[in-house]
Amino acid sequence: MTRPSPAAESVLTVDGTGLLCVTLLLRLRKKIDGAPAGTVVHVIATDPAAPLDLPAWCHMTGHTYLGPVPGERPVFALELTDGARTTRPDAPWHALEQGP
Repeated sequence: MTRPSPAAESVLTVDGTGLLCVTLLLRLRKKIDGAPAGTVVHVIATDPAAPLDLPAWCHMTGHTYLGPVPGERPVFALELTDGARTTRPDAPWHALEQGP
């Protein structure tokens, strides 16, 4: 599902060019930390696993995967949602355990 790109001022960009998805997710988590719900994030991802890993990460966290962004570069969009699950800073592919 691809949506039109929102205004540039509402978009964060995470450049993962040349990174494996493990490192890309570390960078993504750090970049979105503190960003408000509704923020659209464009992830530049050259790892061939990105089209599978990014939707899976969004599903795990509760963010909305928007799909590929048309253009020459491999860019994928997601939208940050209110109430998304927090992930571990050192392992963003794992949900952060919430205490009692």
